[in-house]
Amino acid sequence: MKMRAARMYGYHQPLHLEEADVPHIGPEEVLVKVGGAGMCRTDYQLVDGYFDRGLPLDYPITPGHEVAGWVDGMGAEVPSSSGLAEGDQVVVFGSWGDGACRQCHNGNEQLCAHGLWAGFSRHGGYQEYLPVNYRYLIKVPGGGNLSPENLAPLTDAGLTPYRGLKKLRDAGHLRAGGIIGVSGIGGLGSYGAQYAKLLSGGADVVAFTRSDEKLAIAKTNGADHGINVRDKDTEAIRAELESLTGRTELDAVIECAGSEQALQLAFALLAAEGAIASVGLIGNRVDIPLFPLVAREYTYYGSFWGNFNDLTEVIALAEAGRIKHTVTRVRWEDVNDTLDAIGRGDVLGRAVIVYD
Repeated sequence: MKMRAARMYGYHQPLHLEEADVPHIGPEEVLVKVGGAGMCRTDYQLVDGYFDRGLPLDYPITPGHEVAGWVDGMGAEVPSSSGLAEGDQVVVFGSWGDGACRQCHNGNEQLCAHGLWAGFSRHGGYQEYLPVNYRYLIKVPGGGNLSPENLAPLTDAGLTPYRGLKKLRDAGHLRAGGIIGVSGIGGLGSYGAQYAKLLSGGADVVAFTRSDEKLAIAKTNGADHGINVRDKDTEAIRAELESLTGRTELDAVIECAGSEQALQLAFALLAAEGAIASVGLIGNRVDIPLFPLVAREYTYYGSFWGNFNDLTEVIALAEAGRIKHTVTRVRWEDVNDTLDAIGRGDVLGRAVIVYD
């Protein structure tokens, strides 16, 4: 049997749209029929060469680390204790550790130095069928708002800011009466605004982005205020923040863009003893003044993706109807055009490939 696949044969080249054989599965693997494959900016960066020095690839590779779908077949050694059966709706946890290192034993397989990632080290969801070890599947109920196209983005765009905000919360930086900034309202930030409101215990949430359309999404998703930072200097943004909230500084920021300019602005607006959790990866460097970092006792958290348990919590929030989705459906034939649009920042929310 054949399937459609959009595959990468080299950096700086469009993906090849081709037919391929449906993969065979190993004894502990499940064949997932992909119902939705989220298109992350990281996928654009992969093709564009962002990882060319640190991520050796065995071509061809099929991108797509945000995957949801249905169980289409099961290996002979998938245990009954997995609770999986053919036809079940599932999401894929896309970071597969070696199971032996300290990070894996702590449950943080996304930090494993020898791990594999769907869509990078192994084929991902830009193809119609995907073999996955049963350990990396989460079963979810069907129907309602939990369609694969809404579930797939939760495995990264909805997972990554959740983990970052949990770090801020657990360290005491999210509290009633505080002001939380959400910087960058793209795929991650559209979820980040929601989690900031859900996890902050009543803090004001202020969204920062360069588009009025994206600000509207942030407000729909829970932000109390929004500031379009395009063509504004720090003092103008500070004045607007004061007009909206009565304060000129932020207690914490979930930084979802990752550009040098966005990070510099976040630190420039940070209150003493404030904290930033950085989850975006547009740029390559962090360039901030050292003295305020020390003298004002800032805290800076790097936060990468999320672990399996984080994802189960995100799915539980979705099952409870606590998460809103901003999804643009993409035909498989339009994958390359959509990657270009993602690179330009023209996509609202998350683009998701659907195989209708």
